[in-house]
Amino acid sequence: MKTAETPQSKPRRRFLRWLWTGLGLVVIAETAWVIAAFLRPRSKAAKAGSSLFTAGTIDEFAPGSVTAFPAGKFYLSRLDDGGLLALHRECTHLGCTVPWSESEQRFVCPCHASTFDSRGRVLGAPATRPLDMLAVRVENGIVKVDLSHRTRRVAYHASQVTKP
Repeated sequence: MKTAETPQSKPRRRFLRWLWTGLGLVVIAETAWVIAAFLRPRSKAAKAGSSLFTAGTIDEFAPGSVTAFPAGKFYLSRLDDGGLLALHRECTHLGCTVPWSESEQRFVCPCHASTFDSRGRVLGAPATRPLDMLAVRVENGIVKVDLSHRTRRVAYHASQVTKP
């Protein structure tokens, strides 16, 4: 049985068709914008301004100490001979944040128990390589760490230590 269309139903259908078409175009536009934002490379200008982190004066770090810098996501290790190493805080096994244990004098990963010494060398598995490092420089007695580039290390070398 066929129902008779009222003169009012044609404009209503036209309005609903226009509404659904408009909503469909909005969804397509938003999806395209999200994809474009995801694929667009990040500008280097945003990173450049905050890449150099001032840790403090050289006298603030006693030989044999490790100081955490949560804002920079690194530890500054002052070796017994006075050299400096900036070690990234992520475990090289699966990326967990490794805290420094002052009582054990080592970094201990809470996720899988990898351990590292104050130079970032692996003391206990499952990590297979040392902690990544950041470049350190001392200018007029001020220690500065470059956060813009992490160096992936395969092994520890004495040449990686910055001498004040």
